[in-house]
Amino acid sequence: MRIGIDARFFGGEQSKGLGRYTQKLLRYLFELDHTNQYVVFVPEEMVQRWPYPHPNVTVVAAPYAWYSLAEQLFMPLLLRRYKLDLVHFPHFNVPLLYRGPFVVTIHDLIISRFPTERATTLGPMMYQFKQFAYNRVIRHAAFGAQHIITVSEYSKHDLMDFFSLPAERISVMYEAVDEFGPWPNDDQVTTTLERYHIKSPYLLYVGNAYPHKNLTSLVLTMQQLKKQGNPTRCVLVGKADYFYDRLQQYAWSKDVEDVMQFIGFVPDKDLPSLYRGAFAYLFPSRYEGFGLPPLEAMLYGTPVISARTSCLPEVLDDAVLYFEQDDISGIISQIQRLQTDAALRLDLIERGRKQVARYSWKRMAKQTLQAYEKIFAKLKTK
Repeated sequence: MRIGIDARFFGGEQSKGLGRYTQKLLRYLFELDHTNQYVVFVPEEMVQRWPYPHPNVTVVAAPYAWYSLAEQLFMPLLLRRYKLDLVHFPHFNVPLLYRGPFVVTIHDLIISRFPTERATTLGPMMYQFKQFAYNRVIRHAAFGAQHIITVSEYSKHDLMDFFSLPAERISVMYEAVDEFGPWPNDDQVTTTLERYHIKSPYLLYVGNAYPHKNLTSLVLTMQQLKKQGNPTRCVLVGKADYFYDRLQQYAWSKDVEDVMQFIGFVPDKDLPSLYRGAFAYLFPSRYEGFGLPPLEAMLYGTPVISARTSCLPEVLDDAVLYFEQDDISGIISQIQRLQTDAALRLDLIERGRKQVARYSWKRMAKQTLQAYEKIFAKLKTK
């Protein structure tokens, strides 16, 4: 079988979730499969520094930006040139003009479920056009795919409900977490925190500041903790952009800029120390397809306090302390429990370690390969 994989999200730490999913899929897929032929389409700069050289893998430059007109027009031509039996798109952005057999990974329906102009920097007309284009593309992906992969049972049922799809057209293949590097010792944690001017104790959040992440809850939580005289601070890690700027302004309006620290983008090598140094990881998101950052926190022994929303109870199970969506008093109550109950803290750390061990990138890649083979066998009978 000749399999094409659209890996334009591969590479670059700032691509984060989708980039990490694509990277781990390819790494373990190529370790497992030495029989099928793969053609991997990557950004131009990745061709010369491709990290997974295998004799059955061909790396091709695809210089077309995500969500662009060039992607729609030229990516189908490039794919057809390589006479592929099957193409895997690890994201919903399948070109409308591509008509070959494909499998698609749809991680979530965030844009469909949260279609608000508040979540964009575009003007109203451009926003409406972008939303129209998104709806066309994701419907093409959902209805045109031979099979859909998603990353949680929650996302599967969301897809079934939104597109009226039968259950057998969708498979759940859980993501996982790997260590970013060796566990830092106490001195390394201290050095990293000093470099970022972080004072303990602090709550940690890692990720973007899109509206569905509900980070205004963090601001309101810190406002209440400050009023109570609680010394806990909050550190937010994420690339500075319009949404983080807006959140920072909101923090100023609530007079908590002195207890909230926006440190911007952080390279992967520093994340273990930030996780290890944190009192707890706080995750107030209203909607997730899987939710990697809380598992990353668990991996490094950081207790997690999470909203009880979307897929999070499924993915995190009983290894975290939950609060109901937007319940600031519930967040504060869980923080105070951790501050006063050392045994609970140790128990959460141990549960987190076991929860992370349930997930495996290698298993995910093996399930994906099985899906390719099943689809190809079905195509041959037509």
